[in-house]
Amino acid sequence: MPPLPTNGPLAGLTVLDLTWVLSGPYAAMTLSDLGADVIKIERPPYGDISRTTGPHIDIAAHGDLASNEESSYFFSVNRGKRSVAIDLRSTEGKELFFELVCDVDVVLENFTPGTMDRLGIGYERLAVANPRLVYCAISGFGQTGPDRDLPALDVIVQGRGGIMSITGEPGGPPIRVGTSIGDVAAGLYAAIGVLAALQERERSGRGQFVDVSMLDCQLAIQENAFTRYFATGQVPGPLGTRHPAATPFQAFPTADGWIVIALGFGAENQWQLLCGLLGVTEMIDDERFETSGNRTLNHAALEPILSEAFRQRPTKAWTADLQAAGIPCGPLNNIAQAAASPQIAARAMLQPVEHPKGITLTLVDLPVKLSRTPGGIKGPPPTVGQNTRAVLRELGGLDDARIEALLAAGIVLETDPRTAPPIPH
Repeated sequence: MPPLPTNGPLAGLTVLDLTWVLSGPYAAMTLSDLGADVIKIERPPYGDISRTTGPHIDIAAHGDLASNEESSYFFSVNRGKRSVAIDLRSTEGKELFFELVCDVDVVLENFTPGTMDRLGIGYERLAVANPRLVYCAISGFGQTGPDRDLPALDVIVQGRGGIMSITGEPGGPPIRVGTSIGDVAAGLYAAIGVLAALQERERSGRGQFVDVSMLDCQLAIQENAFTRYFATGQVPGPLGTRHPAATPFQAFPTADGWIVIALGFGAENQWQLLCGLLGVTEMIDDERFETSGNRTLNHAALEPILSEAFRQRPTKAWTADLQAAGIPCGPLNNIAQAAASPQIAARAMLQPVEHPKGITLTLVDLPVKLSRTPGGIKGPPPTVGQNTRAVLRELGGLDDARIEALLAAGIVLETDPRTAPPIPH
């Protein structure tokens, strides 16, 4: 099978993706959606462990094939990639990997630091084989520092990076952010780092090592929480849906749900307009609430008044009136409501993707909209080793006899996506 078709801006770029679970696959997915040919290197026979992560889709419920389940988790972040299954623990597998590396632009991995070196395929050796190689390593704590060898998952770096301490309601327990922000942020910064290194390669002709720490990324995405701490000496804490410096800037209960409003960064007369619409005009001249700063200082007195006013009408009615007045607001949607949004449909952000076994799963598409080379989801995820023969011919230049010998020895594996056996879970 040739590389999946694309018109994205990274068309012609080849990535060897040794990553697993989420942070690395998310980075590789982003590069794939932007047009790169991402070749996922997996360990036979079962590949990326996230193939075992639920919820699983029962193929038998969607077609006539024998029962076989596909992981929706794996499906989501590995769409549009190709898969080659190689046993990198074997001498032959390592030699084969070196042959592939000579013809690619990027290698991605998210193992504990030192793992690739112990396998004998670390950056220093790969860079000798391919001096133009951009090698990106994502890890929990980076390649340096006293904690470099510690394993880390999303919730660990959310905790260590401080973001869980500012998430939740005042006085309540710490709350994990509702998406895997530790993994996703690292994946996005890894993609940025790779693109920056590729751009520099255009000038120097040389690749380089890109070191991305999940913990570092947690600090980087926390707006001004750290700056605020160093500026004031006060340790930020959880504020619920509130903003630390603008008020009202949060969610309020309505008669049938919630509404989110955001004042404090726009025209000051928005406060007067809001008070008029809510029927609390007596607060307009109350010096405690005259400015956003005053409202923030006196939030404890203000919030109950606004909450009671918003409870008098349903979300849709409030949203219509506030938007007509130019006040930033919107409904607090659940996932189903967000998915049904006409705005999301207009942006074509949800795309059905068909698996060769006959199922269709709707995925969130690339959010970057380019006018000439838009990119986007290229197709379903591969089965383990689905593209082994094709890639070994294209990149390694292997002939059929050598490929057959490698298959027979169990050094590599290939599967047919229509009949691949189920992954145990």
